[in-house]
Order: sequence, then C-alpha cells, then structure tokens
Amino acid sequence: MTIERRAGKDELGRAISERLITEIIAAQRERGVAHIVLTGGSMGGLALRSLPAAQGIDWSKVHFWWGDERFVASGDPDRNDVEADRAALDALPVPEENVHRVSGPDRVASAEESAAAYSDALRAPKPGDGVFDVVMLGMGPDGHVASLFPHHPGQRADDAIAVAVHESPKPPPDRVSLTFECLNRSRQVWLLVAGAEKADAVAAAHAAGADRWDVPAAGVHGRQQTIWWLDDAAAAKLSPAG
Repeated sequence: MTIERRAGKDELGRAISERLITEIIAAQRERGVAHIVLTGGSMGGLALRSLPAAQGIDWSKVHFWWGDERFVASGDPDRNDVEADRAALDALPVPEENVHRVSGPDRVASAEESAAAYSDALRAPKPGDGVFDVVMLGMGPDGHVASLFPHHPGQRADDAIAVAVHESPKPPPDRVSLTFECLNRSRQVWLLVAGAEKADAVAAAHAAGADRWDVPAAGVHGRQQTIWWLDDAAAAKLSPAG
C-alpha cells in the first residue's frame, strides 16, 4: 500500500488523471487491452479530466466499468455514469459496447435483475485475463466504498460479483454494487479521497486491525498495488507513520 498526497483537490485530481493515462498505456502495451473501473462523485470526474487530450491510447481497446451504480433511470443526474460521461466519456472515441453500464429501472424490473445482468457481463468472454487493471473508488465519511456500507448486509455477499443493495443509508436507497470479492480481483485499487470530512474515516481505515465490517474501505486491496490518493485535508489525521 502506498499513499499519494497532494495539497488540494484539484492538484490531486490532476495527478490521478495523469497516472491513469500512464496505466492505460501500460496495460495496452503488456496485454493489448485495459479494463478500468470508474467511480462517481467529484473526484471520479476529476480523475478523468485529462483523458480526452491523452496521446498514445487505442480507445477501441479500453473497457470502462463502474464499481457501483444507483438504481435510477438512464440519464438521471444521480447516476455515476452521468458524471463520467460529462467529465470525459462523451469526448472519447470509445465504442459504446466497451462502456459497460449498469441497467436502471427503465431497462430491468429490479436491482437484483440489474446485478445479475452486470455479473453476466463481467463473466462474458472479453479481451484480457478477466482482471481489472485499475479500480478507482471514492470513500464516504462513514468509510463506505462502492455501495458497501458499514454494518450493511450488502457487505456479506459471498461468491458473488455484483449485488443489489437496498435501504442504503445514503440516498437513493436502491443500488447495484460490485462485491469485495470482485473489487479485489484487480491489479491496482485506488482510493480517491479529498476533504476534511473524510479524515476520520481515512485514519480508521489505516488503523491496525481495521475491520471492513466497520470501515469498508479497509477491505479493498489490489493484487499488485493499493494506492490511497489523498489531499492534505483528508490525510490530516493519519499518524506520521501512516
């Protein structure tokens, strides 16, 4: 695990976006294709802002996924993919079939059906080795990642790729989320965290013996690398050793 720290949110977003370009190019050089998992929120958008100007990427061989999605209709501003479209995807020549969106109630009858369809998409034969290259995750002030919340039964899914989440403590109440098992099948996991309101959760996730049931962010790890991207405000309560 490593920590990448920047003074403020904008500087942090710029560093993440530049590193993401580097990792996409490296994945294509080594395996011919890149599979990237996106996150929502303002940091998720900032992480994509340099992509439209990137050089050296074959966009026909980049696949985008989401760590979670709110179970609301396509185009709803609450959806994570709407922020990603606005930030970069609308400007990129990525084939639509490479943008793997989570179905909402305008396309399927329930969050369970949506989770099943998303799981099928992830199981389907596709270029690469079935491992995500980079998973980007935001983190809430309560320490949640994707839609895996503290002390919520959605965390407990075993042998599943994606699950329906109901009665989310953060609206909207119905969501679809990748599971810990799926998220941890990744070369790199990046946690994108900015703001003083996240400082307690950052410190809790880094504490010795942190339990993902209490602090879900403590339960995600890349096979090769886990990077915490923090601005100074979010990192303020880490111990000097952390």
